[in-house]
Amino acid sequence: MTHPSYHEKSPEGIDIIRWPHPNRLLPETEVIAFFTSRNIEPTRWTNAPNTVHAAHTHDYTKMLFCIAGDITFSFPELDREYTLFPGDRLILPPGLKHSALVGSEGVTCIEGKGKE
Repeated sequence: MTHPSYHEKSPEGIDIIRWPHPNRLLPETEVIAFFTSRNIEPTRWTNAPNTVHAAHTHDYTKMLFCIAGDITFSFPELDREYTLFPGDRLILPPGLKHSALVGSEGVTCIEGKGKE
């Protein structure tokens, strides 16, 4: 069982697991292995500081790991937001409207389309 302070799950299906080792980075090889072991194609991407992603939805379950920097996901219809830091994992159900704001140092993430 995951320690409650490390796992946040909303009734709407937003699922966040916080990386419990702030002094140790989550190796990208482990993230890639997480996806490939589930037959999910991982995609690595990087955004510049303060990049804004306008509100949108996906028709698939989005699974995302923050590798470096930080990114804040906002859910306007829920009046909620969550900031991901290195090692944190986010799972979003299909159809959930969200926007995102990249932190002041930029962000690198690895994501995949799948089901957990």
